[in-house]
Amino acid sequence: MAPRAEPRFLALLGDPVSHSLSPTMHNAAMRALGIPGSYVALRAPAPSLGTVLSALTAVGAAGNVTVPHKEAAAGYVARKTDACERAGACNTFWVEEGALVGDNTDVAGVTAALARLGVGRGGRWLVLGTGGSARAVAAAAADAGAILHVRSRRAETARRFVAWARERLALQVREAADDVADVVINATPLGLRDSDPLPLDPGRLDAGAVALDLVYRSGGTRWLRALGTGGDRRAGDGRDMLVAQGAAAFERFFPGVRAPVEVMRAAVERALRA
Repeated sequence: MAPRAEPRFLALLGDPVSHSLSPTMHNAAMRALGIPGSYVALRAPAPSLGTVLSALTAVGAAGNVTVPHKEAAAGYVARKTDACERAGACNTFWVEEGALVGDNTDVAGVTAALARLGVGRGGRWLVLGTGGSARAVAAAAADAGAILHVRSRRAETARRFVAWARERLALQVREAADDVADVVINATPLGLRDSDPLPLDPGRLDAGAVALDLVYRSGGTRWLRALGTGGDRRAGDGRDMLVAQGAAAFERFFPGVRAPVEVMRAAVERALRA
């Protein structure tokens, strides 16, 4: 089998997408290693997702998928990795022998972000949301042997998510009856805009609960600022997940190349300070 050609064009697909630091992070990594090419953000409204992915496949491109398309993208790939199949969501893609391959590096990203906050195995996790990022959280919870509670603004959506997680992941999971948890994860896009409501009232969290907001913003997200970091509070935003999943994706794009993680982290931190 001939070696896979390295992509020269990489793209992030989402809607919205202008907020993402994935292009900044990946372009910094490619420059550091002398890899030619460019990584760009492409806004792709839902009706155009299949067309855009077909065009990228035709030119041998690679890239990532962000909100709200991770679940839908999994339906367009010709082949799924075990992680993509398990999570039922695709956040990373590339082309092999003319066919689009889908992967999910978000699971590794969630695990890495929680590890940096000192979260180990077991415990009770509460995930806010039921989209593609929440599916990655569910897979990470299954790997950690945690019990997962799910909160959604729509009861029927939460019920479907619980049924999916039980069947696909053999996970101990149920709809949240309260907000008592060891780990609380915001897997919704709430916080991307200043006008967004908080994903959960900070007063409803136990003071010792670890909080992870998968959203990231310059100056921190409103939710994490409202939660505070005093006392025993351990909290973090989505930058650690961004870097961890990005490094894993980079190594899928360029097989045999070790991702320059610290370069990628530094690029994200500089952008968030700007």
